[in-house]
Amino acid sequence: MNLAAAELKPQEFQKISDLVYRTCGINLKQGKEALVRARLMKRLRTLGIQRVDDYLDFLENDPHGKEMGCLIDVMTTNKTSFFREGDHFNFLRDTVLPGLDAPRLRFWSAACSSGEEPYTLAVVLLEHLSGVGRKDVRILATDISRRMLERAARGVYPREAVADVSVPAYRKYFTPLGRSGEVQVVPEARALVHLAYLNLMEPWPMKGRFQVIFCRNVMIYFDRATQQELINRFYGVLEDGGYLFVGHSEGLSAITHRFRYVRPAVYRK
Repeated sequence: MNLAAAELKPQEFQKISDLVYRTCGINLKQGKEALVRARLMKRLRTLGIQRVDDYLDFLENDPHGKEMGCLIDVMTTNKTSFFREGDHFNFLRDTVLPGLDAPRLRFWSAACSSGEEPYTLAVVLLEHLSGVGRKDVRILATDISRRMLERAARGVYPREAVADVSVPAYRKYFTPLGRSGEVQVVPEARALVHLAYLNLMEPWPMKGRFQVIFCRNVMIYFDRATQQELINRFYGVLEDGGYLFVGHSEGLSAITHRFRYVRPAVYRK
């Protein structure tokens, strides 16, 4: 099947963009046509569909909505790494954790992708949270990509993925898997992380409040109205004094919010 010459007509791009926006809030702005086409062609190739309009028909007639999830999956960017934006974890270690003495502590890695962020959190908590073994500590890790969640559940990564992990932490929290060149997060760290599918634009089922929320490098894909709604919802599920970490390119200066600015990309309720 030759998709090289397949076109993505303006009206088709608009329809795909509208579907993605209504479903998960991601704003595929003008200028992203080439990116959308490249990712869409991969999906068409997998399905054996040659024309975009045929794919749109297939999408609209999918009775269970499974294909919409696959479309969102191919359109989302899943760039992440262990200890990404490491100053956040230093601030967590030095400033936030010493003040957390409650017996029940909840952390949320929203848009956790393939798991590097929540497992980094687990390593930091195991190393630096006083009495972690005696507390009820849980890291909720959610994402809209079921494919990424499956990868996160395995906790297996190529050796180069842990290049930024210190040697002592690597030896303590990662197990080499034979000659495969891969490593696996140790069970002690994986046990702290609860992985779950969640579309941030839909109702959130969580009942309790969080002490810390990480939602980093996600809101750049949303328009301002969606960002505003999301920030207000985060405020509502944080306990008083709780912290919100966002990506360094995602300051809240353009958004009306009730958070107190702490330092770049760190806010407190």
